[in-house]
Amino acid sequence: MATAVVFGCTGAVGSQILSTLLASNAFSSVKTVSRRLPNAQSPKLQALEEGDISKWGGIISSLSPKPSVVFNAVGTTRATAGGIQNQWKIDHDLCIENAKAAKETGVKTYVFISSAGTRGCISGYVPYSKMKVGVEDAIKELDFEHAIILRPGMILGREKPKVPFLENIFANLNKLGQGVQDKLGQDQTIIGRAAVAAAGMVEEGKAPSKYWVVGQADILKFGRDEWKK
Repeated sequence: MATAVVFGCTGAVGSQILSTLLASNAFSSVKTVSRRLPNAQSPKLQALEEGDISKWGGIISSLSPKPSVVFNAVGTTRATAGGIQNQWKIDHDLCIENAKAAKETGVKTYVFISSAGTRGCISGYVPYSKMKVGVEDAIKELDFEHAIILRPGMILGREKPKVPFLENIFANLNKLGQGVQDKLGQDQTIIGRAAVAAAGMVEEGKAPSKYWVVGQADILKFGRDEWKK
């Protein structure tokens, strides 16, 4: 069975990845590294609390057993971070350092939660898009045995919305038809499930490619339409 470590385990998607892993028989050991401990509990969970994020990468090599899969769902906002420069340090620099450390440790599969629309015609002018693209490109260059990039739309279902006005609009789009909402946003639970399902497909030898981008349609497919509890 696979072993996993989750970064960003207290966030919207990261917490869903964690709960899905703990409920899965495919993962025998799950570890988390975070500034505050997650609420989840399980005999197969080892939660590590480290307030200094610069030490996170180094922790990967000290884990036993060595994780076969790393899930990176780290993310913040400009407001929470205290400015674009601080956000860049977390959403870009920290994530790349994390991926490099995972590669050096011999992690086989790296899963990164990115975002849809980051490679559009104006993405080069949008700081958030530049952060995500930079991390995606770095992961690809590291040449993991398998790398999975999830690109969800607006993350729905947060307990504490990051953009309340927009998230409320997107959450109610299903009143116009589920297909309308599906093209623009996905529930955090569905995204978390899709991340774990994709990693599971790698373990089963069913990944379509070495570097695999999972878009919104496949997120819905893996995390909702074909999801089996």
